[in-house]
Amino acid sequence: MAKTEMIRARVEPDLKHQVEEVLGELGLSATEAITLFYRQVVMHQGLPFEVRIPNADTADALRQAQTGSNLVEYSTLDELKAMG
Repeated sequence: MAKTEMIRARVEPDLKHQVEEVLGELGLSATEAITLFYRQVVMHQGLPFEVRIPNADTADALRQAQTGSNLVEYSTLDELKAMG
């Protein structure tokens, strides 16, 4: 079927560039990625991934990862395993 509908969306420029870089590595254009997403929505009759609000522990871990706080570095894999 010929593509005759157009989608327009506003996104943050940095996000757009990051996504286009990843899609380029995958060999996909933005149009192909959006079409793929739409087909998956139809197949799943909803979003093709789980969307949830993170619990307090997960939200805290995400905040720490984004800010780089409370990070622990290990010199070797064995050292990391010993801490587990």
